Order: sequence, then C-alpha cells, then structure tokens
Amino acid sequence: MQKTVVIDYLPESVQRYRPDWTIVAVDVIRATTTAVTAAAIGRRCFPLPSIEAAIEFAQEFDDPLLAGEVGGTMPFAFEMDNSPAQLVRRTDTHRPFLLVSSSGTKVIHEASGNESVYLGCFRNCSVLAEYLAGRHSRIAIIGAGCKGEFREEDQICCAWIARDLIRMGYAPGHAQTVAVVSRWQDAPAEACLCSRSVDFLRRTDQLRDLDFVLSHINDLEAVFTVENGEVKMISLEQRAWSPSLGPAPVSDGLPVTEAEL
Repeated sequence: MQKTVVIDYLPESVQRYRPDWTIVAVDVIRATTTAVTAAAIGRRCFPLPSIEAAIEFAQEFDDPLLAGEVGGTMPFAFEMDNSPAQLVRRTDTHRPFLLVSSSGTKVIHEASGNESVYLGCFRNCSVLAEYLAGRHSRIAIIGAGCKGEFREEDQICCAWIARDLIRMGYAPGHAQTVAVVSRWQDAPAEACLCSRSVDFLRRTDQLRDLDFVLSHINDLEAVFTVENGEVKMISLEQRAWSPSLGPAPVSDGLPVTEAEL
C-alpha cells in the first residue's frame, strides 16, 4: 500500500479522514503545546471539546484543574488559561488537567473515532515523524485553525512533520499538502511572528506563552498520543524500533524537492 501524508486544517476537516487514517492534531498556539507540556511533566491531561463537556467531566475527579479559553477568553469558573507558560510554574501536578480551547481540543475530540490520534507541536516534531513512519500508512496532519484561518505557526509545524515523512517514503496526498510543505519546510519557528495568534498574545499581554513556544523546539524526546480521551506520553523504550515493523526509515536530512512532491 502506498504510504500517504496529507495536511489539512479546522476541526470539521477530520471527518474527511475516517476511519482508518491516523490523525496528528496540531495547535501550536496553544492547545497541543499545553497538552504535551502537561503530560511531559507528569500530569494526567484530558482535552475536552467544550466548556460544558469539561464541567461535566470534572465531576469524575477530586479537585481537577480546569484550564483553557474559548474565543480567547478564559471561561468563568476555570482556574487558568490555555497557557504552557503558566502550567510549568504550577506545583500541583497531582491534579488532573482538563483542557478546553477554541479549536485545538475540538480537533482532538473529532479524531477520537480514528485509528490513532497524536499531538504535534514545535516541541516534538522530529521525534513524532520518526515514530509515525512505518507504523501508519495514511497520516492526516490537521492544523487547528482559528476563525477559518490556517495560522502560520500550525502550517510550519505541519510542514516540518510532513517533510520528514516524505523523506521517509510517504507521498503527499493532495495539492494543499504540496503547497504547505513547499512554502514552510525550511522556515524557522520565528516565521510565525506574522500570525494573528501572535498578535493576540501581544495584545493580551501573554508574551510568556510566545516565548515558551519559540524557546522549546524539538526539546522533547517523546511522543504523545490520545487514548480513551487522555494524553499519554510514549517513553523512549516504547519508541524503540521493532524488527516486526521492517527496516528502520532513513532520512537524508535534505529539503524535499518539487520533484519529490
């Protein structure tokens, strides 16, 4: 079977890739960065699609931490924003972390019926592509989008992951994938500074989150999946290549050319 990778965006696009596609949800600013960070520091993390779902789910736990934003505003009765910078300063890691966001957690929720669901952000792009290669034959990388836009930070992250998969033998599934990879595959993370997401962080005095995102690039040697609604970190031992998967994929480290696309 031909191995295929596609790039798409917005929560509603997930339905185009059911049921046997693997979904990679990407919301760099900020949901997948926050969720990955939560799991990496040892918190139980549950992405929820709405305020109502989070409040109802909170009844299952003793003293959960409700966090997130909808339309850029932290909901009433929530304890913190959708903020990786805030999260790492907290010491109450024993409290289950229930996260809601405008788009990112909706992508994750929409993908719950798919074969497998992973979280992508700047913190784990390289190791994620390496892990996916050979394990899944059809991979859809879905940027969260915001207000109908495919934000620059998510395009960059999606392009980095897809570029590495193409180097390892995957074919781009449609023209949009080719366009995003061609434009962003070699872009630095700072290329997202033109994004409206960045402008929002500036206007609302949340630059600590921007600093966090831009200072944590491929710093996690772990993969994050979602199982039964909970973010799970796959350890280094679990990442080890298995002979049953066939020869280990090899990347030449070179940019993907138009001919390869």
